[in-house]
Amino acid sequence: MSTTSFTIFILAHMWLLMATTSIAQFVIDTSGEPVEDDEEYFIRPAITGNGGGSTLVTGNAPCPLNVGLGNAESTYGLPVVFVPFSHHDDDELRLNRDLRIAFVASSGCPQSTQWLLGEKDATSGRRLIITGTDSTFGSYGNFFRIVQTQTIGVYNIQWCPTEVCSTCKFECGTVGVIRENGKILLALDGGALPIVFQKE
Repeated sequence: MSTTSFTIFILAHMWLLMATTSIAQFVIDTSGEPVEDDEEYFIRPAITGNGGGSTLVTGNAPCPLNVGLGNAESTYGLPVVFVPFSHHDDDELRLNRDLRIAFVASSGCPQSTQWLLGEKDATSGRRLIITGTDSTFGSYGNFFRIVQTQTIGVYNIQWCPTEVCSTCKFECGTVGVIRENGKILLALDGGALPIVFQKE
């Protein structure tokens, strides 16, 4: 191989590596486009048999509402928007960064429709995802993050707001499902729910 050919070969591989690394740091929707913080998306299970899209679900009390999945797989659920803790020059969401997730819907409850880490479920002992605003200093309960699974375009959602507070010690967890009384609720501390983002 000549020196020129070798140089072109090396440059092409470096460009491919940089492009792949650049794409890999962003969250991608079902169309292969970067997820943006000023757009609405449906959060849907990546594997059949887990239910429909994310939605508001009534719990033991009428308010606050739980975050769960629709029972029918064909349901898209309610759209959400993302608000990153740290803003960048562009609108594209990055992996492993703290952000708020909020349903674009009215609930009839006085609480916000932001996702919030709730108390432990009495039956399962797992921490439920509910809606509302964390009024404590730092609002740590409202910050989640999107992490890549082994499949490109398929993600998990975690609660581990270490970008909001790098010196805090959190009992981090990945969002999964609980099936109770005919409802599918989202909660931490169990098996992870692989999800995808579908633009509205």
